[in-house]
Amino acid sequence: MNELPPTFLHHHKLGHGPNILLAFHGVGQDGLNCFQPFTENLSDYYTIYAFDLFFHGKSLKGSPADFSGHELITKAIWTQIIQEFLVKENISRFDVAGFSMGGRFTLATLEAFHERINHAFLIAPDGVSEHPLYTLASRFAPTRKLFGWLMRHPYILFKSAGALQKAGLVHSSLYRFTKHVLNTPEKRWSIYSSWVAFRKLHFHIPSLYKTIEGGNIKLYLFIGKYDKLLPPSAVTELSALLPPDRYFILQSGHALLVEKSAALLRSILKN
Repeated sequence: MNELPPTFLHHHKLGHGPNILLAFHGVGQDGLNCFQPFTENLSDYYTIYAFDLFFHGKSLKGSPADFSGHELITKAIWTQIIQEFLVKENISRFDVAGFSMGGRFTLATLEAFHERINHAFLIAPDGVSEHPLYTLASRFAPTRKLFGWLMRHPYILFKSAGALQKAGLVHSSLYRFTKHVLNTPEKRWSIYSSWVAFRKLHFHIPSLYKTIEGGNIKLYLFIGKYDKLLPPSAVTELSALLPPDRYFILQSGHALLVEKSAALLRSILKN
């Protein structure tokens, strides 16, 4: 696979506040529906640029019939995309937020632009650790082919997941989430494309946190106590480094975390 050239990413401009927030959504979403709670709670504090990430929303590129593989989104490509966006919008300093899959892009932005960022908000973030299933499905050519085959034949995946759920090996909420995000060919193509194309965006958390601290960035981490997709145990490498007042375990599952985090952030930022 070759690297993709810099490409346009659609964004939704929300709110009217004096501070700038770049926001990156989760899998199966777009910027608008993911960060609507931020608009409702923080529109007078932030002007929010909520991006539609690759293979999602209005940044959707490619064919849902194509499971042959996609070009890689590397850190260098991402840095150039954000740099071009900042120049175009005449943005000097800004904050960043990422939910789920968007956490991977928030971390990449922190790594590349740490000297220009004031606050960072990670909500059930992907990229802090890597699930063995993601590693297996994305990093090796034979298993990527198997992953693509399963996305083309989802009845086998659903049948297997259902059996595991009935046996108590997969939590019912995780089973429902899996069925929801994979219930159409378009959604399956989006998941497959994202997993395969984003696999180079991984991070050494202690080194990145040292950079963040050196830049006086206030990093906040929000995790759901009942989140079966990304539980608190998945972020211990980062949470152990954070001050207690910047790490929040909320009474929530995965789906409501952005809403609950936005309400909490309103009180944090406005105090």
